[in-house]
Amino acid sequence: MRSLVELERHVLTGEFGPDPAELRISVAFTTCQAVRHRGRTGGYRNEVLSLRLAGAVGSCAVEPGSLPGGTLDDCVGADVARLLGHPLPAVRIAALDAYLGHVLPHTPENGARPYPLPAGDSLRKSRARARAVVDLLPEDPAPRRVLVVGVVNSLLERLRERGTGYVACDFKGGATEWGEPVHRDATAELDGCDALLVSGMTLGNGTFEPLLDHARATGKPLVLFAQSGSAVLPRFLGAGVSAVSAEPYPFFWLDGGPGVLHRYAVPSVVGAGVAGGAA
Repeated sequence: MRSLVELERHVLTGEFGPDPAELRISVAFTTCQAVRHRGRTGGYRNEVLSLRLAGAVGSCAVEPGSLPGGTLDDCVGADVARLLGHPLPAVRIAALDAYLGHVLPHTPENGARPYPLPAGDSLRKSRARARAVVDLLPEDPAPRRVLVVGVVNSLLERLRERGTGYVACDFKGGATEWGEPVHRDATAELDGCDALLVSGMTLGNGTFEPLLDHARATGKPLVLFAQSGSAVLPRFLGAGVSAVSAEPYPFFWLDGGPGVLHRYAVPSVVGAGVAGGAA
């Protein structure tokens, strides 16, 4: 798959199976989160729009407070085909994610490998997830400097443990837990990095495809960690994307119980493989 437009066209023409005009969203909801892990000096906030289609939940993160009133009413009861033409990108991505999660669930038959997360407090689970994500980067040759788009301090911590350099990027700017600058323009930093570690949130803010194009043109590894569009991004494997850590709703930070991620990879690109579990 080369682009989101191409993927949506395949969905609308029924190439993945059921006609999206015949499938309706039964539940629409948002999840708002504020977090500061124990021992950390900084925190962050998230807001995620989620749409339920049968047994699947599709999600897309938005800037907190940015969803217009009435968005949930627009979505619930609507058919997927109509929502793929919705004016809000977050609605289009969540609907696409719900459809693909419905027709291609995260199972070994569809290329996913489960990666269990342990029970524990938010920091323990965040670190376990970071290990699952960062270890999808190639091992041989290991990247020297990774562009991280969507700053999560546990991911940076894991890169530091591996001795891997990085450039942190996020629209919010500011500084990392270790005082490094967080750059706002990821594309300006691409040429100085030899691998990309990118949040699925880029699907909703329109920055995913320039990063995908760069990875495709240069052959650099592109690893995605996805709560947004977790069923969307595996469709780009082998077409610029080298690996995906997919985390559909419910997300790891919602409770202290055990959880599971679903990892996908192109074996010839990713050295760590996708089998195995959390430490």
